[in-house]
Amino acid sequence: MKTTRESIGIIDAFRQMGSYRAAARLCGTTDKTVKRAVPRRQAGGPSVRGPRLTSRNTDAVMSIIWERVRGTDGRISAKRLLPLV
Repeated sequence: MKTTRESIGIIDAFRQMGSYRAAARLCGTTDKTVKRAVPRRQAGGPSVRGPRLTSRNTDAVMSIIWERVRGTDGRISAKRLLPLV
């Protein structure tokens, strides 16, 4: 997901360069990302995603996951977390 600053940079690069590929090359992203960002901005739509409407599988055990991640300084793998949750 692109930050607001990155999205504005993509739009600005497209205005300067005039093509999706050139703007993508300048910003270090793909032309598909530029193709999605430009019409969204021109339509006046949000440049960031809205809130998530559905729950994730991990929502019920998120506290356990965060506890283990903090305890291991982020070095625990999903393979080790799965049996715990």
